[in-house]
Amino acid sequence: MTLAKTRSVSLVGVDGFVVDVEAAITSGVPGLHLVGLPDTALSEARDRVRAAIFNSGEDWPNRHVTVSLFPASMPKKGSTFDLSIAVSLLAAAEVVSPRSCAGLVLIGELGLDGRIRPIQGILPAVLAAANRGCRTVVVPQANAAEAELVPDMQVVSASTLRGLLCLLRDEPPPIEEGEEDDFALPADGYAIRQQEIPPDLDLADVRGQAEARRALEISAAGGHHLFFAGPPGCGKTMLAERLPTLMPALEPEIALEVTAIHSVAGTLRPGQPLITQPPFYAPHHTASRASMVGGGSGRVLQPGAVSLAHRGILFLDEAPEFQSGTLDALRQPLEEGVVRISRIEGMAHFPARFTLVLAANPCPCAAAKQIDCSCAPGVRRKYASRVTGPLLDRIDLKLELTPASRAELRYDLEFAESSKVVAERVELARGRTRHRLADTPWRSNSEVPGPELRRRFTPSAEAMRGADEALQRGTLSARGLDRILRVAWTIADLAGHDEPGPDDVGGALALWSAGRQ
Repeated sequence: MTLAKTRSVSLVGVDGFVVDVEAAITSGVPGLHLVGLPDTALSEARDRVRAAIFNSGEDWPNRHVTVSLFPASMPKKGSTFDLSIAVSLLAAAEVVSPRSCAGLVLIGELGLDGRIRPIQGILPAVLAAANRGCRTVVVPQANAAEAELVPDMQVVSASTLRGLLCLLRDEPPPIEEGEEDDFALPADGYAIRQQEIPPDLDLADVRGQAEARRALEISAAGGHHLFFAGPPGCGKTMLAERLPTLMPALEPEIALEVTAIHSVAGTLRPGQPLITQPPFYAPHHTASRASMVGGGSGRVLQPGAVSLAHRGILFLDEAPEFQSGTLDALRQPLEEGVVRISRIEGMAHFPARFTLVLAANPCPCAAAKQIDCSCAPGVRRKYASRVTGPLLDRIDLKLELTPASRAELRYDLEFAESSKVVAERVELARGRTRHRLADTPWRSNSEVPGPELRRRFTPSAEAMRGADEALQRGTLSARGLDRILRVAWTIADLAGHDEPGPDDVGGALALWSAGRQ
């Protein structure tokens, strides 16, 4: 019996685990037998691997071949094991030396012509291999730039199985025609693509709405959720689209985390393997619950909009038009910053720490002026109630917008601050926040848990007097108090205060209370 071993990676959500791929050639009925709980796509690897080996100029061993995937008790999914199966089988047949591939992690899908096709999720797969101590990984050539984002990992890229075999045998690379990739990664059936924000957007474009522009600044500085209510044309969408222009670039560690999610979803843009700017997503109001929070079949679990907006902005325009179940499904990710998708085969975790921005008209007819509204009072109340109280309770900043006056439309543009000026203040405020939270696992005021807020970051009794009175009257909930404390710290950071004062807490209370139905 001849035995050879390679490694590959199996992904569950954005978490990966290294799988040992062992091939043994024994006496018996010729054929390939896969063991180790493979799914349908993986079971079909025997046909893809056989055709790829033949079309790479190699012979298929005319004996019984057993390929074992360890750990055997854990289900294996997808076609990313093709390359490791093919190399381990050929090593067992002594086409290449078993020693040359024993320490390799091979990730890739094989075409019938022997080409190595790109796959989704290469970045989290390589990260999982690095965390297990692996130091050399073989990936499709089209995924090489993405795999090289992982530090301290030697990345070997190959476009064909034939070329990889020459490399393992220390032979000159073959001269092959048609190596260019004339195919692309398949798009997921319901994945929401990252929105293209025009580079020339500027906060100074918004005329009037000084309070709303201030709320955007607070949101960008502390990562606070926003709710804009007002008639059409008052600037709700314009404001939301300019929030990314106030946010700083992602830190390297966060950028890898965000890129890993988009790698699994297949939404990375060609030529841009690393996402460095906060994502911005604005799904249509017909989006389903699964497209919002993630899901899919037991075989393929895909991240939803809340995860694709991780460390960025999720903008829901016309929020009352969304299905109530879709909106309410946001409550748990807003609190915990993670989505857990359970299926019979296991559970997948997707990070979902995003800034939520909601925009809503006051009624279904969306009249520009209230005097022109044709909706009955009951209809207006029912429409507004679609954004439920428990969801509103998790929104830090709420504003009722009114249309800009004629004077603001004509003259305000020359006095409005640009995104660059506001972004500089946001960066300074974030620096103060990072300094204060340096010995904690949190990066922004919005992430600090309520118990820690009350234990370590409670303002003075004088500053809290207004919030305490609102709590006593019952107009403020305990969760709302935590939200106000977080916003008060952000306002203090923007103002350069060492801790929130009465004006900071009062401003946070006013922004939390405004717009509540």
